[in-house]
Amino acid sequence: MGSEWLEMRKRQMQVHQDAAATVLHARSTMGTTPSNASNACCFCWCCCCSCSCLTVRSDEETIQRATFERRTDGAALCDDSPKPTPEDARSWSTSFEKLMKSAAGRGCFRQFLRTEFSEENIMFWFACEELKKETNKVVVEEKVRQIYEDFISILSPKEVSLDSRVRDVINRNMLEPTSHTFDDAQLQIYTLMQRDSYPRYMNSAAYAELLKALEEPPPEA
Repeated sequence: MGSEWLEMRKRQMQVHQDAAATVLHARSTMGTTPSNASNACCFCWCCCCSCSCLTVRSDEETIQRATFERRTDGAALCDDSPKPTPEDARSWSTSFEKLMKSAAGRGCFRQFLRTEFSEENIMFWFACEELKKETNKVVVEEKVRQIYEDFISILSPKEVSLDSRVRDVINRNMLEPTSHTFDDAQLQIYTLMQRDSYPRYMNSAAYAELLKALEEPPPEA
């Protein structure tokens, strides 16, 4: 049974790789495509079908996606967060919740995750937080699709690690996307960071050096 599943998985990945190549070719020739050309007949959310016809996105969708990615990769992820106070930084060691509630804490933790090549976890968490603030149905559906492609798809370089149960929940939720489509997945990634990455950050040289730098008196003028 395991070998059959593996073979099926390989076929699925090959199908989607071929489909991605088709989309890239279509985009490169859009200038010569008739304006009345029909859209592709379907779009596979869950990467589990054999459909190879993907919709070539409009320029408007591309602009929306770029805007969302800039917002997700920028201020929302706290790269420009304020410098923490010594008290704030020390409080992070008391609980992961305190770290994640601190803008400076999230920024420092993200930098640490980047060194461990697991930055996609906090990026996904923040993307879900942004999604839950959205109320416009059309925007919600677009953001859901973007998050799926960026963090859930097996073809994404930023795919987060989720178990099969949570993936099944996501695939069912994708039939009627809402601002809470990824709640189970977000909780699982939050728990993963709390149990795995957070203890390492607390014991890391990066955190120790941060505390030392914050506690050192400022140089005299």
